[in-house]
Amino acid sequence: MEKIPKIGIPVIIVVVLLIILLAKSAVTIDSGEAGVLYKTFNNGVVTDEPPLGEGFHIIAPWNKVYVYEVRQQELFEKMKVLSSNGLEIQIDASAWYEPVYNELGNLHQSLGENYLQRVIQPAIRSAARSVVGRYTPEQLYSSKRDAIQDEIFAETKTILAKQYVQLNEVLVRDVTLPNTIKDAIERKLKQEQESLEYEFRLVTAAKEAEKVIIEAEGKAESNRILSASLTDKILQDKGIDATIKLSESPNTKVIIIGGGESGMPLILGDN
Repeated sequence: MEKIPKIGIPVIIVVVLLIILLAKSAVTIDSGEAGVLYKTFNNGVVTDEPPLGEGFHIIAPWNKVYVYEVRQQELFEKMKVLSSNGLEIQIDASAWYEPVYNELGNLHQSLGENYLQRVIQPAIRSAARSVVGRYTPEQLYSSKRDAIQDEIFAETKTILAKQYVQLNEVLVRDVTLPNTIKDAIERKLKQEQESLEYEFRLVTAAKEAEKVIIEAEGKAESNRILSASLTDKILQDKGIDATIKLSESPNTKVIIIGGGESGMPLILGDN
């Protein structure tokens, strides 16, 4: 086996060092991520430039890159808070959030990689306690869920306004009351519903009775007007018309025309 030339050893060492240097200098940022550059010998975290975007990057081997996910993320929270009358309520909520892309350097410098635990969770918990404390359990159970969702979102967003985090939405998935309170509310709501149904039936019956009275009054007025218009002359004319029509009938054999007490023709006869 031939010996390696003396000049070959330094070359091998240089190649190995270059490989190590390249490995330390190469950074790949995956999709949905961004990198914060930390310059060891130049003021640390870079905050005056945009973060490193997706793809392959070469940096000085003595510098570092901290990779953050910049997609929208979701936080699930189960919180126990107090209502306006001091009862303990459990709320299941989730928050959609993401770091502000162009402020990623400031986020890393001021809060670090665990910014979720440092600012977002405390913010949403504080907002939930504040909002739920304004409502009774009955309001939370029935009509105010959408309202508290919007208010928690607004208050949390205000808290996070200067924390380099963007809050996109807060969703209240469930409100759990103590069983005794829940049962009492359900009984009350059922009674209110039954009362509304009874009132509706009473109103419907009253309207139906009013309709019958109006129809009866209309018929009575119609009969009064008709009776007032039927004079003796009109009745005599109608009797003559009826007599003529009957005389024209093929089934009539004998017709006797005479005057009754009313002066109207009298007809007797059949087939």
